[in-house]
Amino acid sequence: MTDAPSLRFVVPAGIDDPRRVSGGNVYDRHIRDGLRHRGWEVDVCEAADAGDAASVLRGAPDGSRVLVDGLVAGWAPAAMEEAAGRVRLTVLAHMVTAAFADATDAAIDAERRALASAHDVLVTSEWTADELARRGLADSDRTVVAVPGARQAEPPTPSGEGELLCIGVIAPHKGQDTLLAALARLSADDWTCTIVGSGEVFPEFAAGIARQAHALGGRVRLAGVLDERSLADEYRHCALLIAPSRVESSGMAIADARARGIPVLGADAGGIPDALAGGGGLLARPGDPAALAAALETWLSDPSLRARLRREALAARATLPTWRDTVSRVAAALEAA
Repeated sequence: MTDAPSLRFVVPAGIDDPRRVSGGNVYDRHIRDGLRHRGWEVDVCEAADAGDAASVLRGAPDGSRVLVDGLVAGWAPAAMEEAAGRVRLTVLAHMVTAAFADATDAAIDAERRALASAHDVLVTSEWTADELARRGLADSDRTVVAVPGARQAEPPTPSGEGELLCIGVIAPHKGQDTLLAALARLSADDWTCTIVGSGEVFPEFAAGIARQAHALGGRVRLAGVLDERSLADEYRHCALLIAPSRVESSGMAIADARARGIPVLGADAGGIPDALAGGGGLLARPGDPAALAAALETWLSDPSLRARLRREALAARATLPTWRDTVSRVAAALEAA
C-alpha cells in the first residue's frame, strides 16, 4: 500500500471566513477540499502577515511538497528563497501584482523574488501565464494553467432585461466606479443594479462608490458580502452580469455566471476575453464609462442581441471545466514538481 501524497498548503488567513469572500479564497478552498477528496493529506497553514508566512515556510520539513498562495508568497520573499533549497516549492499565482497601476516597487520586487524561488507556478488563466512570461517573472516551461471550475446551476429568471449584477470586492481594480459612471449616462431608466462585495478592504474607495450609488436615486443597491444562498438568489434574478475590472486574471463571478447561462458584459482586460471566448459576452474598453454605457444601451435596446447572447451563454455551459477538472490539473502539477 502506497502512502497518500501529502501537501503543506500555505494560504491567507481567513479563507473560510464568510466575511472575506474573494475569488482567490474560493479557489483555494476548492483545491484544498478537492485534493483531500482524492486522498491527499493536506496540511493547511494560514498566514496573516509576513511573519506568519516566514514561520510556516521555515517550519516545512525538508523534502516536503509545499504550495503557497501567491499573495502569501509575496509577503515573505526571503523565506521563499530559503525554502526553495529544502522543499518542493510551488506558487499558486491568482494575479500579477506588477500589472496593477498602483503596485509599489517593493511589491513588484517581492513578487519577482517569490516567483523566481518556485520550482513551478500554478496560474488560473492563460492570460496570467502569458503576462508572467511577458514580464520575465515565470517561464512557460514551469507554468501550469488550472482555470477555475464551475458547478452548473439553473438558468436565471429575471423580471426584466435591466436586472444588472456586479460581484467583487469594492476596489479600484474592480472598476465599480466605471460601472456607476456608465449607469449615470444611460438614457433608459428601466434598469436596476446590485453590487455585491466587501467595502472594508478599500474604505475610501468604497465611500466614493456609496456616493455615486446614492446619486443614482435608489436604482443601485450595495449588498455587501452575501452568503452562498443569498448570492445564488442574486444570480437567479440576474439578466446581465457586469465585470468592469481594470485588472482581472480570470474572474470567479464570470465563471459562476457562465455556469448559469447568464450573459456577461466585461472589460476588455486581463483574462476576461479568454473567459468569454465561448460566446455569450460583450466587451468594453476598461476604465471607459462612455464605452461601457454604449454597451449597456445596446443590451437594453436590442432584443435580437439579447436572445443571441443568451443562446450562446447557455450553449457555453457544456464546455466549462468542473472543479474536479481543475483539481486534477493541480494534482498532476504538484506530483510532477
